[in-house]
Amino acid sequence: MHLLYEEGGDIKIATVQSASGAGDAESWQATSLSGKKIKLKAKEVWLRFEKPEAQAVMDEASTLSKEIDLQFLWDCAPEEEFGLVDVSKEYFGDQATIAQQVSLAVALQGAPVFFRRKGRGRFQRAPLEQLQAGLAALERKQKDLEQQAAWQQELVVGVFPETLKSQSTQLLFSPDKNTSAYKAFIAACTETGESPAQLMIRCGAIDSPLDYHQGMFLKAHFPGGATHNESNSVDSAAYDAAVAQLPLSEVSAFSIDDSGTTEIDDALSVTELSEGGHRIGVHIAAPALVISRDDPLDQLARNRMSTVYFPGDKITMLPDSVIAQFSLDEGKPCPALSIYVDIDAQGQIVDGSQQMRAELVPIATNLRLENLEDKVSEASLLDEASDYPYRKELAVLWQSAKLLHARRQAQRITNGLRAEQLGVIDPNALARDFHFQMTEVAGVRRVEITPRQRGSILDTIVAEWMIYCNSASGRMLADHGLPGLFRTQKGWGPLRTRMQTTPGPHEGLGLDYYAWCTSPLRRYSDLVNQWQLIALAKHGVAAKMVAPFPPRDAGLMGIAADFESCYQAYGEYQDRLEKYWCLRWIAQDSEPKKLFVRHLKEGMSRVEPIPLHLPIPELAAYPRMTRAEVVISDVDLLQLSAGVRVLQIEAPDKPAETPVEKPPELTSEAPEDDASTT
Repeated sequence: MHLLYEEGGDIKIATVQSASGAGDAESWQATSLSGKKIKLKAKEVWLRFEKPEAQAVMDEASTLSKEIDLQFLWDCAPEEEFGLVDVSKEYFGDQATIAQQVSLAVALQGAPVFFRRKGRGRFQRAPLEQLQAGLAALERKQKDLEQQAAWQQELVVGVFPETLKSQSTQLLFSPDKNTSAYKAFIAACTETGESPAQLMIRCGAIDSPLDYHQGMFLKAHFPGGATHNESNSVDSAAYDAAVAQLPLSEVSAFSIDDSGTTEIDDALSVTELSEGGHRIGVHIAAPALVISRDDPLDQLARNRMSTVYFPGDKITMLPDSVIAQFSLDEGKPCPALSIYVDIDAQGQIVDGSQQMRAELVPIATNLRLENLEDKVSEASLLDEASDYPYRKELAVLWQSAKLLHARRQAQRITNGLRAEQLGVIDPNALARDFHFQMTEVAGVRRVEITPRQRGSILDTIVAEWMIYCNSASGRMLADHGLPGLFRTQKGWGPLRTRMQTTPGPHEGLGLDYYAWCTSPLRRYSDLVNQWQLIALAKHGVAAKMVAPFPPRDAGLMGIAADFESCYQAYGEYQDRLEKYWCLRWIAQDSEPKKLFVRHLKEGMSRVEPIPLHLPIPELAAYPRMTRAEVVISDVDLLQLSAGVRVLQIEAPDKPAETPVEKPPELTSEAPEDDASTT
């Protein structure tokens, strides 16, 4: 005997092996068509039959079920609850075969729109209103499936559907996986074997891998777009009122930056004192004089946290109009927060001479590194015949910068760290600064990457005096009990360097206090600290009562955490785009490139002329800084990878421990955070 039953929503047939009990208590040991041993009770069985054979019945029923007219079946079915045998007579007649009855079971089970299940083998037809709604839904679903299939085929052949173009960014970076568009897109990727980004590029939805990398970052951090709204500006009346209260400084200040710097937020001045020595002024652009906590510009700056730098462009923290108002551009007095300190004839800082005040500072010129750096040397600074501007002032700043550097290195040694070399590092060392320039030749975009060694006299002057300004600012905040955003570095481990609201030492820089404050036009942490410092400059010991952030302010703690997260993400994006353009540089001549690399650690190596790190397992067993000639090919600009073949490995000509690329947290604080050359 064979039994018809339902399991997991499917209609199945089993062949009885043995039976027990009687009536409603009867049960059977049976074998399903798949060979599975099962036990069935009388209440679970829909239909019993002896012939024909189970497999033959199921095969015929599967075919017949597809021919059943569900609408006609619904019309035939009674209003009240019915069983399988009852409705089979209505649909097929009194002589309905077993196969026909089984086909109806399959059809009824698979038509929830037409029939409701009321029990095993029992059904009731759906009310007319629900049937009509269900059929409409099925029709819509069918149309969606047809549309999905059409989109999929268009994508496969390389045509991006016109109706999906407005969704291309969302499909790639933040898709709704339940939509037909996404299902068609992923199905096309599966069919072609491409990644979503590869398919988008082939279909012309995005132009290049660069668009993919940029789009992924913008979607995550600038979902509303990276451009500034023109309405975000400083009210001219408020600006004039704030500036009118500032005294005019008698100094003649100058900045030192590269030609690409547009946010000039720091400048220096040197004034000769009548009693000997000089007064050094560090002047920082002061947008905090006009931007207030929680106003629209503050909310904008806090949302962005920092200017985003990457090869070829940048996304500024503040709108261009605001930057233009506060940038320390030459030829005009600019609102600034100034720290003055006196130095003696030897360049040593005179104890107790430090002053801080908000004022208007005349900016005489903006010196550009490209025009000056090669001319400034130890000898030329002492040569009266040298013809470059501000030679005397630079000589004074250089003399004092060397002493500032020496004092920090003494503290580093006390902290258990090695002293850092002053000036240009080993000429054989790998460059750490690079200038990326994109040009278009015959309609083809090319990139040129020019290395620049850190450590010139101008680098050191700017770095040491900005470090001093940040250190002095941190000390003033700490001495007056004002919270701020302090950059601390202590101990070892992944959280060694961090931002916190209470003062602490920065062991890598050799400082007791360090609070970023020299870049308020491009870093939110510096803007926050400037608010606190302005309150201190204006109110002295009463600053805690009027400062925007009082002690233990929870909002400031949140800013510290948010800033760390954003700053890290922006740095990773800069690294990602630098790697992209490095690989573009390698691939742009179409031929595999022969280059030299230096092994760093664990098989990771740095290409000598550009800031590109690549895994080269063959070098893993060699000492640090082992040099090898390689061929780089098979560049993948989406995955940011390349194939490397080693041609020859040179024997190391210096001890493996010679430092070439120092840990960033020990060496990059000054150039990254303080030097205007960034």
